[in-house]
Parts: sequence; C-alpha cells; structure tokens
Amino acid sequence: MILIYQIIYTIIVIVSSPFILFLAVLGNNRIKERLALSLPKDLHENRRIWIHALSVGEVISAIPLIAQISILYPYKEIVFTVTTTKGIDLARKEIGDRVKIIPMPLDFWWSIQRIVRHINPSFFILVETDIWPALITHLSNKNIKCFLVNGRISPRTYKSYERFSFLIKPVLNRFTLCMMQSELDRKRLLAIGAEQAKIITTGNIKFDRDWFPMHKEERDTLLKKLSLDPEDVIWVAGSIHKDEDQMILNVFSRLVPEFPGLRLILAPRNIEESDNILKTVKDMGIESVLKTNLKDNRAPYKVLVLNTIGELGRIYGIGKISFVGGSLVPLGGHNILEPAGFGCPVLFGPHTHNFVLMSELLLAEKGGFQVVNEDEVYAFVKMLLENSDLCGITGRNAKKFADKHRGALKEVLNRIGEHVDKI
Repeated sequence: MILIYQIIYTIIVIVSSPFILFLAVLGNNRIKERLALSLPKDLHENRRIWIHALSVGEVISAIPLIAQISILYPYKEIVFTVTTTKGIDLARKEIGDRVKIIPMPLDFWWSIQRIVRHINPSFFILVETDIWPALITHLSNKNIKCFLVNGRISPRTYKSYERFSFLIKPVLNRFTLCMMQSELDRKRLLAIGAEQAKIITTGNIKFDRDWFPMHKEERDTLLKKLSLDPEDVIWVAGSIHKDEDQMILNVFSRLVPEFPGLRLILAPRNIEESDNILKTVKDMGIESVLKTNLKDNRAPYKVLVLNTIGELGRIYGIGKISFVGGSLVPLGGHNILEPAGFGCPVLFGPHTHNFVLMSELLLAEKGGFQVVNEDEVYAFVKMLLENSDLCGITGRNAKKFADKHRGALKEVLNRIGEHVDKI
C-alpha cells in the first residue's frame, strides 16, 4: 500500500511540476523548502537526533523534550524539523540558538530521501501527530528507530485512520514505540490495529514545560509595554477562532458597564484575522488597538488585539481571568496549561477533544469552568469578577493542577533510552 501511496504522490508532483517550476524560478523559497531543494549546507557527516513537530502547538510540546534530549545526548547534534511557517518562526525564536531548524518537506519519496540522507539520523522522534507514511517507512527500511511522543488521536483523525487503516496500520507498526497522552489515545490506535506491545500511555509532556512565575518586575514591565495600568482588571482570551471572537466581544461589551476597569486582551489563533477583529471591535464602539500599533503615548483602550506570535504564553500571567479558544466552536480546544500555570482561572468551551484528559483533570481540580455558550461565558466571568475569593481559590487550584501532573517527560525519556542508549 505504501507503494500505491508513493505512486499517487509522484503523479501529483508531476502534474503540478509546471506550476512548481514557475514558482521556483520566481524565487519562491517555500516551494524549494517543501521539495527539500534548499537544505542548509553546514551540517557535518556525524549522525544526529531528528525531532519533528507539525505546527505551533507541537513545537511548544517539543521544547522541554529537546532541552532534556540535549542534556542526555550532549555529543549528538539535534535537528528539529517543523511543517508550518508559524511553527518554524516560533521554533527559531524559542530554541533557534540550540538546535538546527529545517522546514519539513513534502512526504514525497524524492524529498524524503534527500532530507534523510542530509540529516543522517541516529533515531527519529515525532511529536504528537502528523504521521508521514513515506518518511516512517523509509526510516524503518534503513533500520532507524522511530518514536511517537505525546501522541494524541482526535476524533477526526481517528475516523481518517479507520478509513485508511490499510495504509496507516502498517506504518504505525513500523514505529519502535508509540507513547500516547491518554488511555483513550492508546485505545484508538489499538482499535486501528497497531501492535499492542508498541503502544503505551505515558501522559502529556506539556505538563513538564518549564514555568517561570510572573514576578512583580516582569508584570510591571509587561503592563507598561501594553499600555495598561496596575489597577486594570485583565481578561485574556487566547487562541480565539472565527465566530468565537464575536461571542467574546459580545460578552465583554455586556460586562464593561458593570466593571469599567475591565480590559480585554484578545489573541486570535490566526493573526491574519487581526485587522478584521479590530474593525469589528471599533464598529461596536469599543476603544481598541492592535498590539503592533501601540504607541508610547499610552492612548486608552478597552480591547487589545494581540497580532503577534509567541507572546500569549507570558501575557496570560497578567490576566485575572482567562478563556482558551477553539472550544466554543468544534475545533477541539487549545492548551489550557499556559494560563493555569500562572494561577489564572481558566474558562473553556464544550469542544475539548484535543485535550480531553487535561480539561477533565482541570475541572476535577476545580481550577476552571466549562461553558457551553456565550451566555455562560458572561455568567462565569461576571461571577469571578464579583467574587474575588472564588477567583483566587480557582486560580490557586489551576496552579496546583499544572504542577501536580508533571512526570510524563521523564517516562518518555526513560523509554527512549531503553532503545537508543547503545546507538
């Protein structure tokens, strides 16, 4: 089946070749990257550790893993590949001084052979998702061990894997070990037909990311940078998707007359939507500004649209209340650990299939609330604003939740070490 997959991919590339050649001639670097035509020339001949992440969320998961891998294998160079441009930008910002970062090419046999030959990996680690049949098959054929770390299988992915189990099953069985976030994820792979001995549950390594508390000096600096005052009450709504933005803004407009000191920092998941969101806020008659348009004159505003990448994680630290998006719309939710780690009460919607166990644990620890619609968002934010004691207790519970469930990374590293220490 992998042969058929590669034949189909080859046909697609051949048919698209005139367009690809045209873009390449125009100097489109992204096309060259996707075909592995612009690989850096400064890698030496020694074998390396290869770690791959799809996009921003997976890059965040990979950061603590990379830090520990570099300690355990100091004699090995680490190459980190990322698929999306946003993920690459974040990786370069966060760890570009510690690892070699390369854009991941297409899962096309010619491109895969080029990048594998170029990286010359000792072993390969795939973080969370983004299983590449041609890549995994090629690595396995070369006796290069492959590990899936922090694996998660969303309902949509599970349905796709079921539909194409004839292709996915043999690819899964080429992994040395698949380490899943939860028992549900493990059972989904087993149901597809993966070998039981290769599928284990290790927990979510996102819990093991280094969390630096928000000290007063950093808080004051960040507030000044954002043209906010210490007495402002800040609601941070992060990773907000289309349609969620309007719901959040509607809630905010209802709350402001009751809480005039309330400020909203709204971070769209896709920053390309920032200008449209800003227009919507202004059309509602609410003072607003883009993060990139903040001036030193500290012009007053009620809503800040965060149109930058990589800042949201720390900005949660100045929030009194948080809402994590992708959850009021059926997209599966985003990482609730970032606000929880700062002791910020977390609100999220009913669609959490990307973080099922994490959201259940947070609710069990009473570190946040699940809301099903716009009216409930209003009711719970209002309740927390009115009840400082409840807000404080919920925030402390959120912090305990973030601290309590660490340890998955150590288990993952031990499992990898059982297979690669002798390499």
